[in-house]
Amino acid sequence: MWKSRMLITIDIGNTNSKIAAWDGDQMVAHWRLSTQRQKLTDEYAVLVRSLFELRGIAINQIEGCAISCVVPPLTSVFSELSRTYLNVEPVVIGPGIKTGMRLLIDTPRELGADRVANSVAAFRRYGGPVIAIAFGTATAFDVISTEGDYIGGAIAPGIGISADALFRAAAKLYHVELARPPRVIGKNTSHYMQSGIVLGYAGLVEGLVTRMWQELGTRGTVVATGGQAEVIADIIAGETHVIDHVDPWLTHEGLKMIHAMNRQ
Repeated sequence: MWKSRMLITIDIGNTNSKIAAWDGDQMVAHWRLSTQRQKLTDEYAVLVRSLFELRGIAINQIEGCAISCVVPPLTSVFSELSRTYLNVEPVVIGPGIKTGMRLLIDTPRELGADRVANSVAAFRRYGGPVIAIAFGTATAFDVISTEGDYIGGAIAPGIGISADALFRAAAKLYHVELARPPRVIGKNTSHYMQSGIVLGYAGLVEGLVTRMWQELGTRGTVVATGGQAEVIADIIAGETHVIDHVDPWLTHEGLKMIHAMNRQ
């Protein structure tokens, strides 16, 4: 069914984690898991191996594993999972790993592994200058220059936690669907909140991207990705002209590329 040797990419986020299986350059399977900080290596291994078996992937087919993780306690958990249960030494995105990209910022060691992978993939797929926006627990904006250097970015609260904070703090407000309201000027409480949350967040994205291009002195491509890309990025992209592409698996493309640079 698949080639004899496959690559597994794992992106561990604060809320969700994604796993993908690659047959050469083709992603042949992918899964989304809730991130649980208290789970042990053996517990994750049971889950991961069960998912592989359901898609007909045998452990002896796996030749490599690349990991990005923004939850420090889980870096060692999934590294051990790769060594012990997948029988491969993982490439873990972090200091000392080749990325082919200069990080021209004050604190390169503090840049999230997923943001590194996003930036590498965004530049290689779309050229520069490019802004990669990752919609997740937080929304991260990463800017890559025409030359392919990472030059900085921004972080904003994610739309989900922003909405949750509003619901918790305001006694008379309640959870609403994160969808576009019929009009900007709402006629009821649900539409008031949808206008403020969804269209307001589109304004945040548009404002930051516009200011970034102004500061850079040119305009390039904007690609949206992240743990909520399939839902939130599609909604926001439809409400603003600044997002050119929605690429939900951009992080995994970057992990695949970085693994190829470091496979020796």
